[in-house]
Amino acid sequence: MKKTVVIDVVGLSASLIGDLTPFLKSWTAGKRISTIQPMLPAVTTAVQSTYVTGQWPTGHGIVGNGWYDRTDCEIKFWKQSNKLVAGEKIWEAARRLDPSFTVSKMFWWYNMYSSADFSVTPRPQYHADGVKAPDCYTHPADLRDRLQQALGTFPLFNFWGPNANIVSTRWIADASLLVDQWHNPTLTLIYLPHLDYCLQKFGQDFGKISKELGEIDAVCRDLVQHYEKQNAEVIILSEYGITNVSRPIHLNRAFREAGLLGIREEQGLELLDAGASRAFAVADHQVAHIYLNDPSCAAQVRSILEKTPGVELILDEAGKRQHHLDHERAGDLVVMADADSWFTYYYWLDDRKAPDYARLVDIHRKPGYDPVEMFMDPANPLVKAKAGYKLLRKKLGFRYLMNVIPLDATLIKGSHGRTGTAREHHPVFISNQSDGGTLEATAVYGEILKALQAERLPQAI
Repeated sequence: MKKTVVIDVVGLSASLIGDLTPFLKSWTAGKRISTIQPMLPAVTTAVQSTYVTGQWPTGHGIVGNGWYDRTDCEIKFWKQSNKLVAGEKIWEAARRLDPSFTVSKMFWWYNMYSSADFSVTPRPQYHADGVKAPDCYTHPADLRDRLQQALGTFPLFNFWGPNANIVSTRWIADASLLVDQWHNPTLTLIYLPHLDYCLQKFGQDFGKISKELGEIDAVCRDLVQHYEKQNAEVIILSEYGITNVSRPIHLNRAFREAGLLGIREEQGLELLDAGASRAFAVADHQVAHIYLNDPSCAAQVRSILEKTPGVELILDEAGKRQHHLDHERAGDLVVMADADSWFTYYYWLDDRKAPDYARLVDIHRKPGYDPVEMFMDPANPLVKAKAGYKLLRKKLGFRYLMNVIPLDATLIKGSHGRTGTAREHHPVFISNQSDGGTLEATAVYGEILKALQAERLPQAI
């Protein structure tokens, strides 16, 4: 099989390739940029799972970055076991065609306990004293030590949160090159998250994101030049485009006001009790899953959704089938925001009673996605001094809470997840075989497999 690398530049759309990305502008000049029709939901874990299985969420089961576990009665986000993704993976199909095939899976999601030959994914250490230490998880296990000896500890706090920046993306790229040097995998899947940060914070405001565009362009240049020197087929793609928004929608607050949420108060703070709620929303960018523990309130819930400004689409069972989301993990209803809106997980009505995790970077305890975690509270002029004090406590071995995240969802200026966006904001698919057309998300699987099989195809006469 032909050596192939798939570089996932998160958030990249044709609208971002230009003078601020000189390498990508030059590299794509001789190619026709294909676009990928946004799927629902257009979010990381669902889209990546479609790319590597060739199936819709109905088949592979990844209906979003998180969902409600109806058995545990818990909302779970950002799980990592590959066992959650149903269906044969592209590397398994390739291995059947060529037993010598190997794959390196660099930070693509659901990376733990997969059948990939080499894999690396973020995985902090959680110590008994509450300290979260940066780290990563690899297969084989000793790959972690080799990489961190060469590159330093994986910069977890630059991967997500207020300090998210090019440092983590550069580490991933450098680690990918080392794995390629050490093992020469046939297929390499590389995840570069850098644009996700600035585009959600600032939207497509080129005055604010020009630096980040230049930074990701330089990383792409280094990767492409390395792999092209080895005569590898290079594919650059993305999962979604990010468009401008200005309106957060607080569905759980509307459900609470209607008496549908179960709330527990502990030490003066309020916690959402999903299992005790009649209905609630699991927010995931511009899509939300609505779960009904009490089916008798279905008409009431639908009425609330229909009256909520910014809700564009409400999918019932027939609608979920139409959008390939009819899976047991999906909500009883699935809603999509309009182009200017996105969904928060917020459920409290008084910020003084917001749970402690609301002001933290805490992706696993929050019952929904929270992009506001990328900001330090701009209303607090001493927030950086506060963060420094917290870090000092950490270094001295004291307990601490890095409670510096604001509760102002209007800070977010970019989002994704919906369908119906303009083509210039669609995710891209760029390779030597790109024809400038539009691909279904499920077709990406076949395009990657075709690139791998290029040397097996008969040559044109």
